[in-house]
Amino acid sequence: MLVDSNILIYCQEIENITWRQWVNSTCPAISAITRVEVLGFHRTTLQQLAILNELIEALDVIYPSISIIERAISLRQQKKMSLGDALIAATCLEHNEPLATANVDDFKWIAGLDVVNPLANLGA
Repeated sequence: MLVDSNILIYCQEIENITWRQWVNSTCPAISAITRVEVLGFHRTTLQQLAILNELIEALDVIYPSISIIERAISLRQQKKMSLGDALIAATCLEHNEPLATANVDDFKWIAGLDVVNPLANLGA
């Protein structure tokens, strides 16, 4: 299972230890795009950055291959979506992994992509 950027953003808050534990126990990987989106946000505090870095260090990072890029292109040709979402979805499809995201509606139209909202069960 790959974890989407928005889940890690929720995890950066100190009080959300349960969410961080869920990510560590359930999501073995993220897309490199998620790493850029989460660590590159300009309003992240040093404390939040430390939490995110610790969380990300425990996850495998999958970098875009040519086949992931080609799938992302195909997805964007089908429907308007952000480059980040297209690359993250393409990564999941290429590696046959479900996507953990709070933005289920952004991805539910993609054939073959299993989308899960973990926050629904974690009290968000």
